Amino acid sequence: MQKLIFTVSILFSSSFFSFAQNKTSIHLLLGNPGSAKTEINSENNFLIIKEQYALSYNKSKNIPNWVSWHVDINDLGKAKRKNSFRPNTKLPLGWYRVRPNDYTGSGFDKGHLCPSADRTNNEKNNSATFLMTNIIPQAPHKNRGVWKEFEEYCRRVVKRGNELYIIAGGYGRGGTGSKGFLKKIRNNIVVPKQTWKIIIILPYGEDDLKRIDGNTRIIAIDIPNSENVDGKSWREYKITLAELEERTGYNFYDNISPDAKRVLLTRMDKR
Repeated sequence: MQKLIFTVSILFSSSFFSFAQNKTSIHLLLGNPGSAKTEINSENNFLIIKEQYALSYNKSKNIPNWVSWHVDINDLGKAKRKNSFRPNTKLPLGWYRVRPNDYTGSGFDKGHLCPSADRTNNEKNNSATFLMTNIIPQAPHKNRGVWKEFEEYCRRVVKRGNELYIIAGGYGRGGTGSKGFLKKIRNNIVVPKQTWKIIIILPYGEDDLKRIDGNTRIIAIDIPNSENVDGKSWREYKITLAELEERTGYNFYDNISPDAKRVLLTRMDKR
């Protein structure tokens, strides 16, 4: 399937870190929340574009602000989960590179934002989801329960003949893991207070930006990063896009038409 895509030219130059490359990403087609930039002086809103997803990284928190990705049936296959958690060695020199063992004994899971199971068409794409720049500390019952259930729901929607544009992230400080409340874990990795996700659902087709209108289905959720959500449904945490923008401070989907955005801001999913 051919897609209209958003092209970003990346150019770094400093005494510590330099490279130049061109990247093309469908994952930013609908917008770039907070206008993340591929510049070292944008260290707390640092844009990283990969083939599998795009993200805004926060150096001061050692976690992503958000991760954005597109998923359709071509991304789903039979590749096995790699479990290859590892530091992102492409971060600028001098930046701390989070390691998997930073989470050991913390009471928090290494929680994916772009899920491993959204990238099962081949081992390379699956492995890319295990970079620690795609990971935030998540309370185990929340990560393995309500959060996982919503991830599985999204893939069922894809298998029904749809493609999704997804953004997920966290905000605030302090969550309750299996060992109690913490604001940070090892090496000053911030534990978000809340975790959120938005999906825009489109039937398979072309010219996705032009197809998004006031009738497009959108789901936004905002879930406490806590063991106390165990056993609850993700549907209990649905909110409007306008509410999520107010809570996070982001302007989501700034590339879609203003008329469509105006309607989608207050649309509450009823299914």
